[in-house]
Amino acid sequence: MSGVRCMLMRGGTSKGAYFLAGDLPSDPAERDGLLLRIMGTPDPRQIDGIGGAHPLTSKVAIVSRSAGPDADVDYLFLQLGVEEPAVSDRQNCGNLLAGVGPFAVERGLVPAGGDSTRVRIRMVNSGGVATATFPTPGGAVDYAGGTAISGVPGTAARIDLDFAGTAGSACGALLPTGRVRDVVGGIEVTCIDNGMPVVVAAASDLGATGYETDLSHMRDRIQALRLAAGELMGLGDVAASSIPKTTLVAPPRDGGTICTRTFIPLRMHASIGVLGAVTVATALLLDGAVGRDLAELPPPGAPLGIEHLAGRLDAAVELDGTAVRRAAVVRTARKLFDGTVFPRSSP
Repeated sequence: MSGVRCMLMRGGTSKGAYFLAGDLPSDPAERDGLLLRIMGTPDPRQIDGIGGAHPLTSKVAIVSRSAGPDADVDYLFLQLGVEEPAVSDRQNCGNLLAGVGPFAVERGLVPAGGDSTRVRIRMVNSGGVATATFPTPGGAVDYAGGTAISGVPGTAARIDLDFAGTAGSACGALLPTGRVRDVVGGIEVTCIDNGMPVVVAAASDLGATGYETDLSHMRDRIQALRLAAGELMGLGDVAASSIPKTTLVAPPRDGGTICTRTFIPLRMHASIGVLGAVTVATALLLDGAVGRDLAELPPPGAPLGIEHLAGRLDAAVELDGTAVRRAAVVRTARKLFDGTVFPRSSP
């Protein structure tokens, strides 16, 4: 049986398999078929692969030396289905992104730079660039540290992620419809894309509080809303796509800026994605956007606390009118294993 070199890492509040591009087939169809067999898809338990039976643990990062001078490495994110044999490259993943810099050092793509290392990462899915800064004392990645993030037990080393060029990642514009507010199916929404296409709606407008732990009964309404919004955002028919995400917002109740419940795309997220949080934070800074009237905004320049089911994610966003100047978050990551993964045989 032929195996494939693989590193399993927790990145932020997700978990995924990290590969060097050169260790996978160059043909996308052949590559995707291999990855589905490695992950154990399609199967709701992913029992015959390394997937964790959840969208947050059925993810892949493919990393290579960058072909351009403005980045050190290229990072392609793939979202694999669990029950359906689907592979999508239509979105970024800011959580797996947290592990890309350490992985690049571990694989020798980037040399360690003293006590800390900065890695410029081109997010191939959108073309944006992120800079990851993380500790490398003694020339080796140190995953231990005192930084805690909501949704992950314990603490780990701090990883700073700074983003550039994320506006319009999939839709071509920060406000894909050209408006700050639209009405979709009788619901007022803000359609926005600052690294992740998101449809922001007030939870109360859909008959929810925004503080629920289970909103599975709303799947049909969420699907109808995002299908219509996807067309408005220029994404076409999104029935089989994981974007746009839908985020319901409510007033904060734990000291943050806003409370959120996000769907990926129809299953409620256990927390919130990094770039999803950045995009929601961006919306709150726009006059007239859905959620701004519910938010408790911090002083200018301070991070916005995006409350979610597992806690809170702080996202710093700087705007010049409707132009994004900067976005940043703090994450952690950890190497879980490094070795060889053996896919099930082809049918």
